[in-house]
This record gives sequence, structure tokens and C-alpha cells, in this order.
Amino acid sequence: MAHARRSPERLSAFSDGVFAVLITVLVLELRPPEIPTFAALLALWPTWLSYAVSYVFIAIVWANHHHLMRYASEATPRLMWFNFAHLFSVSLLPLSTAWMAVSELAPQPVAFYAAVFFLVNATYVALIWDLVGRAPDNEVAPRERKIMRVRSIVTLGVFALAAVVALRFPVAGLAMCCCCLIVYLRPEAPGAEDGTPDKSQ
Repeated sequence: MAHARRSPERLSAFSDGVFAVLITVLVLELRPPEIPTFAALLALWPTWLSYAVSYVFIAIVWANHHHLMRYASEATPRLMWFNFAHLFSVSLLPLSTAWMAVSELAPQPVAFYAAVFFLVNATYVALIWDLVGRAPDNEVAPRERKIMRVRSIVTLGVFALAAVVALRFPVAGLAMCCCCLIVYLRPEAPGAEDGTPDKSQ
């Protein structure tokens, strides 16, 4: 007797829970200044910047993950392991954020932070390959498929370059990471027609 197809809804719900926990952990790591003055608060700008970027990053990763899971028709073992790899890479963000914040944007912590961005994007590429790369043309238009693939590969290269640049110029490396996040603010591929995948055919 054949096994029933495994619905991807539970996988999506589990992933949503992980993202919610990561945001909670990230916020709980924030600490107020010991001196009760605005000057002391402003002196912690590297910390606030680190956590602000990470919060936006998690939000963008979740939005893109949610968009990508629309193409899942079954929770295959490959999809589950790719998804777990993606969640693992995102789970490194609180650690890398805390290290970068405590070090006040020192070169090596920022380079590690950019490397985490690279890992998150690399596992996202694996999800694209599994969900979009194998989808029929009636679900994903060839143009959208190409744009998603090119965008992910280009940003992957920029994240890798940012990790190297950060070893010498940490603020520039962090800025490069932020620039990559901008292209993912809209989960749909730029220039592609928006719409829910048509699985009726």
C-alpha cells in the first residue's frame, strides 16, 4: 500500500515557529546601558545597528521562505533536509549578531556575520533548486525561474566578497550585506509577474 503524500503545511508551520524563536532570542540579547543617559544609549550604536540589521534580515528570510514554500506540493525527504539546513544557518544569526555587537563591529566578527549571510543564502539556493528548479512551466514562468536563480547566485557572491572585505573594512562589509538584503525585500523575482503558482493544470 502506497504511503500518502506528506503535506508541506507541517514543515511550513515548524519553520515559522523556528523563525519566531530566533527573533525572540535576538531581542532578549539586547541590554540597556549601565549609565541612565541618552549619551550612553547613543554610545551603543554598534549594538543597535547590529540587532536592527539582524531583525530585518530574519524578517526578509522568513518572507522569502514563506514565498518559496508556496511551490511545495509534498514534504519530500530532500526538501525537509534542505529546509533544516536553511533553518540551521539562520539559527547562527543570534550568535554572530551578539559577537559583532560586543566587538563594536570588529573585522573578524563582521566577517563571520557576513559568512552566516552567505550560508543562509547558499541553503536558500538549495531550496530554490529543489522547489523552483524542478517545477513545471505552468507553475513557474521561465523568466521568473531565471531571475530567481541569477539573483540568488549574484547575492551569494556578494556575501562571500563581503566576508573578505570585512576583514579589512568591517563597515564596508556590513554595508555590502545590507545592499544584498534590499533586493530580497520583495520576495517575488524582480521583473517577473506576481501571482500564486497555478497548480490546477
